[in-house]
Amino acid sequence: MINGQNICIILPAFNAGKTLEMTFAEIPVDVVDQIILVDDASTDDTYQIARELPIDSYLHLENRGYGANQKTGYKQALEKSADIIIMLHPDYQYTPKLIVSMAAMIAYGVYDLVLGSRILGDSALKGGMPFYKYISNRLMTFTQNLLVGKKLSEYHTGYRAYSKELLTRIPFNKNSDDFIFDNQLLVQAIASKYRIGEISCPTKYFPEASSINFIRSIKYGLGCMWISICYFLDRIGLVKYSLVRF
Repeated sequence: MINGQNICIILPAFNAGKTLEMTFAEIPVDVVDQIILVDDASTDDTYQIARELPIDSYLHLENRGYGANQKTGYKQALEKSADIIIMLHPDYQYTPKLIVSMAAMIAYGVYDLVLGSRILGDSALKGGMPFYKYISNRLMTFTQNLLVGKKLSEYHTGYRAYSKELLTRIPFNKNSDDFIFDNQLLVQAIASKYRIGEISCPTKYFPEASSINFIRSIKYGLGCMWISICYFLDRIGLVKYSLVRF
């Protein structure tokens, strides 16, 4: 706990057998109260490894998607009375060493949502982020900031900490089961005027780290832009965007 707040880590896993133990080894278990892993029908030994660790493990019998994976994890965390829920990829791309800092920013009432940004500082390219992904990240983030009226360094990080109140109020179960889930939830938080903070997060790109292919990246990018455009049209009163109206 931090400041009396129960902290739960969510690990949305898919074929993370080679990196799960490395990720787990750096989680500060003296502070973290619960660790939940959801295996989205991996084809490797992810689930078997998770069951050998002190982790609450859940298995999707068929692949349901990155968003669906998170939905299961957040549902379990809320049922276990978690106050702060941190989503950490078990592919060891993001360092678990920032968990305490991210949790504290929520536990002491400073923010409702904290993003681990690969862009703050200069770690993205140094950590091996492909140049085309870096450029597309910067262009999309710049455009999204203009559309949603925010000033964030990154909209596309997979390292996020949420307050219980935020995840209880936002109907995330209605969001996509695919990769745009993260962007939908972030725009919903912005629309609901939750306080959003960022922390610089070093990142590592290596063969075992998860990544979507070029075609899916294009689909993801277009989906994110569509979300931001629809929210912009809602902001100026031209349409009513159901995603942010709840």
